[in-house]
Amino acid sequence: MSSSDFLRAKIEGRRLSMVTCYDYTFARLLSGSAIDGILVGDSVAMVMQGHPSTLYATVELIRLHTEAVVRGATAKFVVADMPFLSFRRGVTAALDSAHAFMTAGAHAVKLEGVDGHEDVIQRLVESGIPVMGHLGLQPQAVHACGGFRVQGRSNDSAQAISRQASTLEVLGAFAVVLECVPASLAEDITKAIRIPTIGIGAGAGCDGQILVLQDLLGMNLDFRPRFVRPFLDGARNIQDAVTQFDEAVKAGTFPSTEESYS
Repeated sequence: MSSSDFLRAKIEGRRLSMVTCYDYTFARLLSGSAIDGILVGDSVAMVMQGHPSTLYATVELIRLHTEAVVRGATAKFVVADMPFLSFRRGVTAALDSAHAFMTAGAHAVKLEGVDGHEDVIQRLVESGIPVMGHLGLQPQAVHACGGFRVQGRSNDSAQAISRQASTLEVLGAFAVVLECVPASLAEDITKAIRIPTIGIGAGAGCDGQILVLQDLLGMNLDFRPRFVRPFLDGARNIQDAVTQFDEAVKAGTFPSTEESYS
C-alpha cells in the first residue's frame, strides 16, 4: 500500500480501512490483517499515557512509537501524526519533524487543519513527503473549539470545512481525515474532492474509516463515544484472563509440571 494506492482506491470505489496503533505487539497482529493503513496518532498521549488531550504528544514520542509500529508491521502503510505546534513553527521546523518520522519508517505524515500553514503542506509535498489532512474536530485545537464537539453543523462551519478540504486537494494531500462532522457534510465533501476521505464519527459516506485500536477492541470501560463500535469485549476478556491467572496462582495450579523446568 502506498499513498497513490489511496487515490486509486477512491477511483475504483474500494473502501479503505485504517487503525490507530502505537506499539510493536499490536502492530505485529495488524500486520497479518487486511487493514489498509496504520496511523501512529498523537492520541498516544491519551490512550497510552493517560493525558487529558493530545497536546502532550511530542515529536520524540511520536518518533519512538512510529519506530515500534514499523518494526511490528513492516509491510503496512504507516502514517505518523504531526503533534501540536510541530508544523506551526515554520517550514524548517515542520520539515525537521517530518524528517524524524520518515526516517523512523513512516510512509506519510498527518497534520490538522490547513489555514495558516498552507506553505508547510506544499513544501512537505514538494519534498516528497505524502501528507494526509485532518479536518472537522481537530483535537489539537480542543481549547479553541470549546471541547470535543461535533464540527460543521452551522452553514459557516460546514462551508469552511468544505473549503479546507478542497484546499488540501489543491496543495497535494493524498487523503483527508474527517472527524466528528455531520454525515451529510462528510458525504458532500467526499463527492466534491478527488482525494479519499477517511471518516471517524463522520458517517458511512466517506471513502474509508479509521478507529483507535483500543476502541474497536472494546478495551475502554469509561469511554465510548457514539461513533465507536466495539468489535470485541476486550476489557472483559482481559480482566477475565487476569482473574483466571490470579486464581490459578493462589490455588497453586500455576505453573504446572509441564510449565516448569526439570
